[in-house]
Amino acid sequence: MKNPSIVLYGAKNARLEEKAIPELTDPHHVLIRIAYIGVCGSDVHFWHHGGIGKHVDPSTGIVMGHEASGTIHCIGSSVTRVAVGDRVAIEPGTPCRFCSACKSGTYHLCRQMRFAAAPGPPDTQGALCKFFRSSEDFVYKLDDGVGLQEAVLVEPASVAVHAVKLADVRPSETVVVMGSGTIGLLVAAVARQFGAHRIILVDVLEKKLQFARTYLGVETFCADIESTPEDDAAKLLKEFGLEEFGIDTTGGKVDTVIEASGAASSINMGVHLLRSGGKYVQTGVGKAKIEFPIVAVSNKELMFRGCFRYGAGDYELAVKLITKGLVHVKPLLSSVTPFGDATKAWDKTARGEGIKNLIEGPKD
Repeated sequence: MKNPSIVLYGAKNARLEEKAIPELTDPHHVLIRIAYIGVCGSDVHFWHHGGIGKHVDPSTGIVMGHEASGTIHCIGSSVTRVAVGDRVAIEPGTPCRFCSACKSGTYHLCRQMRFAAAPGPPDTQGALCKFFRSSEDFVYKLDDGVGLQEAVLVEPASVAVHAVKLADVRPSETVVVMGSGTIGLLVAAVARQFGAHRIILVDVLEKKLQFARTYLGVETFCADIESTPEDDAAKLLKEFGLEEFGIDTTGGKVDTVIEASGAASSINMGVHLLRSGGKYVQTGVGKAKIEFPIVAVSNKELMFRGCFRYGAGDYELAVKLITKGLVHVKPLLSSVTPFGDATKAWDKTARGEGIKNLIEGPKD
């Protein structure tokens, strides 16, 4: 097969198919031979529900995968940043470059962003294939010390970089990260590099927190799913000596909360943890509508921000942090599944097995 690809046609309906090898229609295009593809929570959601918001068109299907690494196979006539044979991490979205968001430096908010494995119209094909086309400025050359498996983690590490930058984490701060999945772990690792004095990871599964303590050496708190967010917040503040005594006791001495689970209880707990004037960044994606303590957000005058993927400079910094060994991603790699068994990797992730499961690119 020239370009074998895993195509999703709807919930629980994926097929291995032949696709055309993408043509280099722009002189700055590059063609990448895919080595590994990471499984993301969104992949699992697509596999179980056929999409998030927009659903896959069952008449056309869509090639899956957006966390990927590979080797440059051929290049356009004007490419200067990379050469054939270079190993690269791939930023899986290309903006229009001309709208107000792009021109102002926030290209990740471009309304015409073509993000890998995103339903249209028009559909954007993903990287779960043998050959994937990108633009030269959205691939990042790897040093010899970074393997192609590790390079898959540049994508989620870039999300973490973006979240920590949005939170404006500074030296001496106490940072609480809600959720200890891949993004939560990487947020904690990046926050440490930004100078956070104290980092506490929160989850409802003690097994995940045990891994976090081994991996990062951070403090952890296991939330009680039977408790209210307010009670869990109060327990955490007391346990770690972060209570704020005074007239208003609806908050502690936590400077920054970065939410990485998307769970309503986690979001509410995070708001109650923060000091007055604290900072909150919503990174996890959950239900489209939830209830949260808007009065507390207002009365404590919190800086409350959303977080969408990654923007200018985030990929470059993620590559540097991984290359220099400041953020270790190898311990997060849990398994590698053969290309033809890609759906097994999605199911494995859905069951909560491992941290980051990979799918190997097609072999000759």
